[in-house]
Amino acid sequence: MEQIIKDTTANPAPLGLFGFGMTTILLNFHNAGFYELNSMIMGMGLFIGGTQQVIAGIMEWKKGNTFGMSAFTSYGFFWISLVALWMLPLLGVAKPDGISMGFYLGLWGLFTLAFFIGTLNGNTIGKLIFGSLIVLFILLSAASFTGNENIHRIAGYEGIFCGFFAFYEGAAIIINEKLGRKILPL
Repeated sequence: MEQIIKDTTANPAPLGLFGFGMTTILLNFHNAGFYELNSMIMGMGLFIGGTQQVIAGIMEWKKGNTFGMSAFTSYGFFWISLVALWMLPLLGVAKPDGISMGFYLGLWGLFTLAFFIGTLNGNTIGKLIFGSLIVLFILLSAASFTGNENIHRIAGYEGIFCGFFAFYEGAAIIINEKLGRKILPL
C-alpha cells in the first residue's frame, strides 16, 4: 500500500512576490525621478528584493516548483548583483558604463522572456508581471545605451506598474488563502 504524504508547508510565492514588488516599486520611483538613488533602495535591494527572494526560491525548490525556484532565486540574485554594481566602484572597482549596463539589462530582458513564455498557460497577473518586466528591461537597456533620461523616466513609471502587479499577486494569494475564498482575481 502506497502512503501519500501531504505537503503542509506554506506557499512561498507571496514572500518572493512582495520582495520583488516592493523593491521594484521603490527603485522605479527613483527611475521616474521622485528621489535620488540612496541607501534605502540599496538596503531593499540586498535584503528584501535580494535575500528574501532567494529564500522564497529555495522554499519553492523544496515544493518542487522549478518555475518559482528559478524565478525567485534568479531575480533575488539580480537585486544583489545590481547593488554590487552600485557599490563596487566605492571600493575602487571600475563603474559600469552605459554600454555594459545596457547589455546587462538587455540580457535580463532576454532571460525574462523565457519566464514570460512560461506564463502563457497560467493566470493573467503572471503574464502582466513578466510581460511588463520585459518592457522594463528593454526600456532600461535602451536608456543605458543612449543615456536618454526621458526613456529612463518612462521606464520608471512602467516599472512602478510592474512592481505593483507582483505586489498585487502576493496580496491576492495571502488574502484569498486567509479568507478561504477568491476575493482578488489572479
